[in-house]
Amino acid sequence: MRILIAEDEKDLNTLLKKRLENQKYSVDACFDGEEAIDYLAVTEYDAVILDIMMPKKNGLQVLKYIRGQKRHTQVLLLTAKDSIEDRVTGLDAGADDYLVKPFAFDELLARIRVMLRKNSSAETKTNIVTAADLTVDLNTQRVFRGDKEISLSSREFSILRYLCMNKGIVLSREKIEEHIWNYDYAGGSNVVDVYIRYLRKKIDEGFTPKLIHTVRGAGYVLREEE
Repeated sequence: MRILIAEDEKDLNTLLKKRLENQKYSVDACFDGEEAIDYLAVTEYDAVILDIMMPKKNGLQVLKYIRGQKRHTQVLLLTAKDSIEDRVTGLDAGADDYLVKPFAFDELLARIRVMLRKNSSAETKTNIVTAADLTVDLNTQRVFRGDKEISLSSREFSILRYLCMNKGIVLSREKIEEHIWNYDYAGGSNVVDVYIRYLRKKIDEGFTPKLIHTVRGAGYVLREEE
């Protein structure tokens, strides 16, 4: 899942980016509203964390841009003011949630999980995804096939999570790359194919049915064989 952080407090920005990346999210970060709009103009994000008080354009102006583009991107506002008026203004403008500074990082993670579940299937709303004997816990990041626990790298789990949250939907290579890698990444053109191969070796090799399928000319899909 790809997240954009727009926060002008550099220490907080850096901390949030690092800790979200440790949770296997792909993260881009910027420090003012104009830069945030530049990112949003060229990239589709699953969630955006917006500080309300930013230079150049504030968080509410960025939120107005997002909703003006008819996007359903989940938006969480950060505010230093704990007033009903500020909260109502943000929610009325189209925010999905808000947090008052200072906040606990675990609470931010919980809010992000709730937001990401809103556009997911009914199954992923429980944070447990199953397909045949595959079980993926999106909270604990533990993966099992039957009784066997499978160890995945950070990138492998990120791709599997994206496939799970779109179970049964064919995802193009471009779509997967856009949601998993941030702008800091400089990899090869076949990077998605490489990681899908790694996943298949761990998830499908030695197990039936096979769950990760190639749809020729379209991309990849997680589904049980018909």
